[in-house]
Amino acid sequence: QVQLVESGGGLVQAGGSLKLSCAASGRTFSDYAMGWFRQAPGKEREFVAAYPLSAAVTYYADSVKGRFTISRDNAKITVYLQMDSLKPEDTAVYYCAGTRRGVYTRAVLTKPENYDYWGQGTQVTVSS
Repeated sequence: QVQLVESGGGLVQAGGSLKLSCAASGRTFSDYAMGWFRQAPGKEREFVAAYPLSAAVTYYADSVKGRFTISRDNAKITVYLQMDSLKPEDTAVYYCAGTRRGVYTRAVLTKPENYDYWGQGTQVTVSS
């Protein structure tokens, strides 16, 4: 089992940057595929980015591709989301999530129901 705690959210102007961190507990973090999701008021939780197990492939939503970068440091048991060129429409609560179900295709990792562990979320607000 793994516990996840996000940090790094805040208020930023459009065009600015933020880096979110998700610190995990547990000794088997490297066995988990990790993802970032976000949820804006009145909207469903949506996929942002995923990091299967290695850097060979990472997945991004079309809306953030080229602006956001997901990375992980297994030694620090932390996954990051670097967000650049932020837009007001990026405003949401951002959640990190983990799964160890063994299937890590894009079709699987883009769906929140395929993750077993979630953090409490961190608010990101982008002003225009």
